[in-house]
Amino acid sequence: MSQSNYQHLFTGSSIDVLAIRDALSEVNITPVVKDESASATLAGFGVTAPLQQRVFVHNDEFEQATQILEQLF
Repeated sequence: MSQSNYQHLFTGSSIDVLAIRDALSEVNITPVVKDESASATLAGFGVTAPLQQRVFVHNDEFEQATQILEQLF
């Protein structure tokens, strides 16, 4: 089993994710954003959690990203 190099940072609305992504980019952190509703739509399935996105960051950047998230919210 392979271990992921990314950790889950946040789950929420696309508006919140946009603010987080912008704040992280200011310190050169590039998050991975997963949009389950877009994936489900493309695959032809129903949406389980509409407008919810998940943000992941690299393990090396997780601590700094967590501090930035705490400052935003």
